[in-house]
Order: sequence, then C-alpha cells, then structure tokens
Amino acid sequence: MVNGWWITGRRWLVASVLFVTGLACATAQTEETDTTFAITPDSVLIQKLHEIDSIVRREDSLKLQKPAMNADTLIRRALKHRDWSTWRPSPQRALWLALVLPGGGQIYNRKYWKLPIVYGGFMGCIYALTWNNMMYKDYAQAYLDIMDDDPGTASYNKFLHLGRQITKDNEERYKTVFKKRKDRYRRYRDMSFFVMVGIYGLSVIDAYVDAELSEFDISKDLSLKVSPGVISTPRSPHDNPLQASSVGLSCQLNF
Repeated sequence: MVNGWWITGRRWLVASVLFVTGLACATAQTEETDTTFAITPDSVLIQKLHEIDSIVRREDSLKLQKPAMNADTLIRRALKHRDWSTWRPSPQRALWLALVLPGGGQIYNRKYWKLPIVYGGFMGCIYALTWNNMMYKDYAQAYLDIMDDDPGTASYNKFLHLGRQITKDNEERYKTVFKKRKDRYRRYRDMSFFVMVGIYGLSVIDAYVDAELSEFDISKDLSLKVSPGVISTPRSPHDNPLQASSVGLSCQLNF
C-alpha cells in the first residue's frame, strides 16, 4: 500500500513539473512570435508526459518485482541444475542428522530402504522393553506378596493354574519360581534397552560410513586377476634355476 502511494505521488510530481515547464516555454515563445503556435506545444507536452510516465512505470515495476523474480529464479536454477547422479552427501552432516533423529542420516544419504530396518529394530526393542517391564513388575509384586504373612495380599494367585493352590508343602517351590521369573524378566528388560541403544549406535555409524564411502571408486578399472605362476628364488648364481623355482598363484590388482 505504501509503495503504491509513493509511486502515484512520484508520477503526479513529474507531471506537474513538466506541465509548468511547458506552460512557461509556451508563454515565452508566444511573446516572441505568433508562428510558434504552429508547433502545437500541447501535443508535444502530452507526448513527453506519456513517455516519461511509461519510463517511471517500467522502473517502478522492476523495483517491485526484482526481489521476487530473483528468489524464484535462484530456486528454479538450483532445482533445475542439481544433478542427483553426481551429488555426494557430507559425512559430518549425515552424522549429526543421525544423532539428532534416528534414521535421519539414512534419509540424508537417500538410502530409504534402510529405514524399515532401523525403525523396525526400534519398535521391536520398545515392545520387548514394555512387555518385559510389565511382567517384571507383576512377578516382583507376586514375590513380595508370597514372602509376607498377610493373607490379604495374594496377587500371586493369578499366575497359578486352574485348581492349583499354594500350601505349606509347595510354598517354598513357588517362592523360588517367582524369584527366578522376576529376575529373568528384569534381565530381559535391561537387555532390550541395551539392544535399542546398540541399534541407535549402528544407525549412526552406518550413516557416517555410508556418506564417507559415497566417493569410493567402484569403476570398472578395479579388477583382481589370479593366475598360476612360477616363483624363482635362487640362493646363489651357481644354483640350478629349475630346482630353485616353485609353482604358486599370482595375484594382480588393478586400480
């Protein structure tokens, strides 16, 4: 809105100055001779005003559209001229993305097929961690209930088979069973957490190594040729070359 008022004001100012200047010139020419009116100063003045107004309009439109045109042009050129076949990821950027967001390094390296492996491992570890933690809490509470003398705390009954009861004869055996299961699920819970941390570390290492090896030369010039060969190892100039030679394999690596 401010730019529109500014442009309109400039046009009126230029038109007013030119109009006053034209009137002054026409008056001066009228005083000198009457033949000046044959030149038709009004039509010349109107033509000049139209020319100046068109120039002002062009300059103002360029000033208003230049930033947008430049931004659009830069974006289009960047998208148009980027050759993804020759693009190589940065190992440092892949490392930081993988540290901040699990799987972010694989997305940056454009290895999308690795995402199901990474996120599948995380989801499996989270499920195992939740399940083992729940079972550990249940068996820990059952073990505490069977160890006390309060008959009102009997949460261990939900782990018994149908028709089974805990008596004085089998109480010690059930105490051992509940203690072993409590310790087992606690160990599984902790193991699930460490496996999840390991998957996170492997995803970070994979993203960094994958970006680092993106510039590794895998052209057709790399080749390994294995062929039989004769290795000559004479001990002295007087030794028989046939006796001092041995048969082996020759490996030739081209790179």
